[in-house]
Amino acid sequence: MAEGNVEGKKWSTTLILSIFLGAFGAHRFYTGKTGSGIIMLLTGGGFLIWHWIDLIMIITGGFKDAQGNDLVK
Repeated sequence: MAEGNVEGKKWSTTLILSIFLGAFGAHRFYTGKTGSGIIMLLTGGGFLIWHWIDLIMIITGGFKDAQGNDLVK
């Protein structure tokens, strides 16, 4: 996604959802990754390991939405 494009999912919203509700996969539902969001919901964020990996990826800018677009900062 090109910089300046505000149509994508927001980085800050994804980060907040991951911090507070990441074990339930809320950030994945928000970014359109419904399938993996359901798996995270059922496994407690992959026994919290998957949650921490996603959180680090969001912070470092490596997390993408379901279409492969970067999150909008």
